[in-house]
Amino acid sequence: MKDTTTTDDSLKGTVKTAPVESESFGNDEDSGHGHKMRHGLGWGKGIVSDVKRTILTHWKGEMTNLNSKVIATSFFLYFACIAPAVTFGAIYGKATNNYIGTVEMILATAWCGIVYALIGGQPMMINGGTGPVLAFSEILYKVSKSMDVPFLSLNAWIGIWVAIYMFIGAVMDLNRVIVLCTRFTDEIFSFLISLIFIINAIGSPFSDVGVIHYFDMNHKAHDAYEDQPLYSHWASALLSLIVFIGTTQVAFLLRKFKFSPFLPSQAWRNTMTDFAVVISILIWSVIGNSFSEIPIEKLNVPSKFAPTFQCCDASCTTSWPNDCYGQESPFGPRPWVVNLSDLNGKTWVPFMAAGPALLAFVLVFLDDGITWHLINHPSHKLNHGDAYNVSDSLSYFVTWCGGEFLAIYVLSSFATYHT
Repeated sequence: MKDTTTTDDSLKGTVKTAPVESESFGNDEDSGHGHKMRHGLGWGKGIVSDVKRTILTHWKGEMTNLNSKVIATSFFLYFACIAPAVTFGAIYGKATNNYIGTVEMILATAWCGIVYALIGGQPMMINGGTGPVLAFSEILYKVSKSMDVPFLSLNAWIGIWVAIYMFIGAVMDLNRVIVLCTRFTDEIFSFLISLIFIINAIGSPFSDVGVIHYFDMNHKAHDAYEDQPLYSHWASALLSLIVFIGTTQVAFLLRKFKFSPFLPSQAWRNTMTDFAVVISILIWSVIGNSFSEIPIEKLNVPSKFAPTFQCCDASCTTSWPNDCYGQESPFGPRPWVVNLSDLNGKTWVPFMAAGPALLAFVLVFLDDGITWHLINHPSHKLNHGDAYNVSDSLSYFVTWCGGEFLAIYVLSSFATYHT
């Protein structure tokens, strides 16, 4: 408990501010850039402190706070999550021979997001695929091929070790070092994550993802129409570019309605601002599909709910159709649950996996931690409070399940939309 007193010579008497209640982290001190440095938390006490400060304090109010802004944000986040999930899933499929694909990415994003929102200490975070983890999975697939070890089994064992490391980090309150990150670190991290999505939307120099690539007549989006004599890849690319620019511009325009003189009342203007992105997407989706003679590429969402990897036979060691030319249909999809004992006779793999898992843990720990640190900065005026250790504990759970069932890890890649 701290009582501060301020004296002003121009006033008669003394002005006393209200007592300021310190947060229950133990002994805190300012780290020099807005956050509080935490000391004095023993084994597991950080998790207990986080639960008391966040879930037990705010859960009921947050679960019953249904209003128009919540609905608008939910729609926005759906579009913000589904497009990267489908895109990252397609890239995962290419990098891992379809062991991880669009279905796995959508399902992982969905169930992890639901669990995190319901019992997470910081439900304002969004879980999804990130570029660094994609790169790690691609390298891991190549390593598994060189070691002659099934990719899914190796990936699952690494996921188990990462989960163990995350749990140990939460119990030891390892996240107290995250507050040492400066605002410069936060902004650089935020800039890089944003830049990845912006570049992929405009045109990635490393793949054929992005609206600029539609102007290439050899782009895969034009393959389905190559036999149509009236089809023009220039017209399709130009319409895609117009829809791309139009969606962005209209969203920015509608978000300014909050401070404009238009519409009957401020409530109407606030609603228009809240639903700006959703309205813009709906408008330009209708416009883009109004030209039946000019088809444009759409999200390639799977037609059925099943693992992406299709097996040639019952052993499910070969992929259809790449490894079984001439076979008209696949034997079936791979099982959802990964067989941890399928190691091709190499019983040392579970222990060897601890090494690569340590690198993955550092990647996951920093990616999650800096994202939480960025959102919890005092300038954002969040009243919920931080819960780094609870979030790490939950990451332990979803990483364990993700590695064994979906063969994929998702991270706190970006934060909720604020208007």
